[in-house]
Amino acid sequence: MQGVWFRDSTRRKAERLDLRGYARNLPNSDVEVLASGTEAAVNELALWLREGSPLAKVSEVLEDVGREQADMPQVPAGFEIR
Repeated sequence: MQGVWFRDSTRRKAERLDLRGYARNLPNSDVEVLASGTEAAVNELALWLREGSPLAKVSEVLEDVGREQADMPQVPAGFEIR
């Protein structure tokens, strides 16, 4: 999934929801989003990601929910674009 300003729009939405994490481009042009926060806020971001920003073209959203903390990458203090 990707589109114009997708990562920055994701960052702004995540910050409004008080989430920590990041959005980054992958080599295949997909965007990976890691979000940590309340279940309600993470769920709201997941719903938003299905549509994305107005110029985004989202073709698919895959979720990996509830991983063990040891399996998670380091979560930043805020929400970053990487």
